[in-house]
Amino acid sequence: MGKSIKVEDYRHLARSRLPKMVFDYLDGGAEDEYGLRHNRDVFLDWHFKPSRLIDVSRRDLTVELFGQRYPLPFMIGPTGLNGIFRPKGDLLLAQAAARLGIPFVLSTASNLTIEEVASNCDGELWFQLYVVHRDLANSLTDRALAAGYKTLVLTTDVTVNGYRERDMRSGFGLPLRYTPKVILDGLRHPAWSLDLMRTGVPQLANFRGAAAATPQAQAALMSRQMDASFSWEDLARLRDRWPHRLLVKGILRPEDAQKCVELGADGVVLSNHGGRQVDSCLSPMEVLSQTARLVTKPILIDSGFRRGGEIVKALALGAKIVLLGRATLYGLAARGSPGIDDVLSILRTEIDRTLALIGCNSVAQLSSDFLVPTFGRHNEEKRS
Repeated sequence: MGKSIKVEDYRHLARSRLPKMVFDYLDGGAEDEYGLRHNRDVFLDWHFKPSRLIDVSRRDLTVELFGQRYPLPFMIGPTGLNGIFRPKGDLLLAQAAARLGIPFVLSTASNLTIEEVASNCDGELWFQLYVVHRDLANSLTDRALAAGYKTLVLTTDVTVNGYRERDMRSGFGLPLRYTPKVILDGLRHPAWSLDLMRTGVPQLANFRGAAAATPQAQAALMSRQMDASFSWEDLARLRDRWPHRLLVKGILRPEDAQKCVELGADGVVLSNHGGRQVDSCLSPMEVLSQTARLVTKPILIDSGFRRGGEIVKALALGAKIVLLGRATLYGLAARGSPGIDDVLSILRTEIDRTLALIGCNSVAQLSSDFLVPTFGRHNEEKRS
């Protein structure tokens, strides 16, 4: 493949470099992956309605969020086990975000600790919290606070793990199991295998220490079980415990978003976990407008974004900023830091070009007036 000119090109490069088992973990979704495909198809439910004879010689891509001005309307969202794609993958992503002046969200399931990322990156760091075990969650929250993270992102859509059949068939998991099939696949991907031999198999770095050593916490970690009892009352207690910005991620009902705000959340992240949890699930794009009418706090969104034009559509429908997941992981897996930088640059250029072509000179001026809903029309076109 020649020069990479879109995110999908990096997806193909990542597929070439990674063993099938690892690429399937990156790329796959739940069950039959209808939800995974729907996340991509849903953007065709809105078409642009450009304005003409507008001075768009200068375009402003900056956004204001929580009283801060960011240069771009996207950030790097939380993704787990990034060290399996590249050594120190979490840090490479955080440093790429810092170079652009956008936030990075570190996952609970990172392969570097909360403290390691904070001490090696001078950018704005947020921490995403999985509640695997209550004591462990409290410990992680306290560590993030002590390390200087100013935003906590509670993920709520993993009460149990999604049924990811690609991973089940390949046997993907940590620690890696070296079956003959896995070894043969590794030999076919020597660059990835050499990285693994040089740095070792990545571990869930945040799950070390006293808080993770209790029998209850170890049982939860070994079975990969989340605390399915976490409820609205627990969110209220977390709000009392965390002194800075608190966001709730995994929301798909506007009324749930409203209740989060009523309990003190500073915003919500509309998300279906990238199609990795519930198959045949709504895309967050489908509830974005209704949520924006109901909630006055900032609305963030993720799941399925690969094009700058898709980001523009989300902003026009009421999102404040888009969190990137697989898009930046494709760059990380394919080419490391230069790949991440190039993916972010591609998306920036696509957003800028889209604004010019629809007659809008500022992200702040985007509204639903620039879109026409065409719900279901793309499905009819596929069938015809």
